[in-house]
Amino acid sequence: MNQHQEAIFKKEDGLNSLNRYLILFNDEVNTFDHIIETLIDVCRHEPEQAEQCALIAHYKGKCHVKSGELNELKPMADEMLRRQVTVEIT
Repeated sequence: MNQHQEAIFKKEDGLNSLNRYLILFNDEVNTFDHIIETLIDVCRHEPEQAEQCALIAHYKGKCHVKSGELNELKPMADEMLRRQVTVEIT
């Protein structure tokens, strides 16, 4: 590997470390409609994508619904929590 390739890998590693994930957790409180509407409103999902994420969270316990930098995901997480949807940023 030459120095240019090493610099590219280091740069990409740095970018990847900035990426975080917004995780939706299953709960027994919210309806599918509420979760789907929240994903559409807050995460700007298409209806089909929101429905798939809701189903994945329901059957698997959680679903990665958005990725990005912390400063992008934090307002989304705050709004989802305000709407009593269980999420976390990892």
